[in-house]
Amino acid sequence: MPPEIIKGLKDVYFDTTTSSFIDGQEGKLLYRGYNIHDLAEKSTFEEVVYLLLYGKLPNEQQLEEFDQTMRANRRIPDEVIQVLDLVKASHPMDALRTGISALAAFDPEVKDNSVEATIRKGVRLTAQGPTIVAAHHRLRQGLEPVAPDPSLNHAGNFLKMLFDEVPDKDTTDLLDVDFILHAEHGSNASSFGARVTASTISDLHSAVTTGVGVLKGPAHGGAAEEVMKMALDIGQPENAEEYCRNILDNGGRIMGFGHRVYKAEDPRARHLRERSRVLSEKVGQPHWFQILTYVEEEVMVRYRSRGIFVNVDFFAGSIYYLLGIPDDLFISIFALGRIAGWTLQCAEQFEDNILLRPLMEYTGEMDLEYTAIGDRA
Repeated sequence: MPPEIIKGLKDVYFDTTTSSFIDGQEGKLLYRGYNIHDLAEKSTFEEVVYLLLYGKLPNEQQLEEFDQTMRANRRIPDEVIQVLDLVKASHPMDALRTGISALAAFDPEVKDNSVEATIRKGVRLTAQGPTIVAAHHRLRQGLEPVAPDPSLNHAGNFLKMLFDEVPDKDTTDLLDVDFILHAEHGSNASSFGARVTASTISDLHSAVTTGVGVLKGPAHGGAAEEVMKMALDIGQPENAEEYCRNILDNGGRIMGFGHRVYKAEDPRARHLRERSRVLSEKVGQPHWFQILTYVEEEVMVRYRSRGIFVNVDFFAGSIYYLLGIPDDLFISIFALGRIAGWTLQCAEQFEDNILLRPLMEYTGEMDLEYTAIGDRA
């Protein structure tokens, strides 16, 4: 009897985890046992990184010390800046992948795969990631990179390095929530890829580089960019119905809807929906939110009975766009939030490791006779 083939490893459990819990039917997400709604509304990204990496919420002193550690590790070596300058014409995700690889040459613990060292390296990479992305963005514009600002939190510092101006509190808080919502999400494709790399007893930098490479794919991390492109193509709310109907009637799909796990609304979408509305009104461009709302409530509402709801990417793209962030940076922002999650996944893999090596059923020809090259037709 042939083996059962489970395409995409759908619904296959390969290990246990304490990182995050997802109930796709209810639309529920927990980080280390804490509901994403509480974390998004009450926490900070720094606090969530601490929670993920150490398994508990910090007290005030612990958070202060951790925050200072993050701020002290933002700088990247000049040699890595030089590498980024050499690849300044590349996609930002390629630059992030290259920058993380280059950082491995300067990390004193690169070969230490103990859980403790993995977490320390993950903290450094989480702090350095925004510096890579912002420096590359500046270099490709012919501008000098902006040095990290230790007076700003993680989100505020990234925006300062990107635009060379201190962001206001509302903008900083908005990106902070976005980072929280993207920080961890079970065995998604990029986290699974990172764990496969870790399972070979490779190093964290290699595993995070794998995560970045997997996330770059439009089937995983590119939906926010595609949603905003759709909104730009639609232009005005009254055009949304015809635009979406043309796509759906021709077998296409509306990006930002549906999820491999969630058969209810992605719980993260709620927090970006309201923030997209507020931001669009604040900057005097409410039509972008109106377009997205029309697509969700008037066009795609009929697909909810099939378990197709908005996911976290649907409103994220509009937020990045309204903040003035170029569309090819959207996936990089996702990655910057996810580095802590990849680190946690790798730490779990190192702690109880077994090589991740699934099987495939062979369906090709068997036992063919080898023919010398001169006798082949």
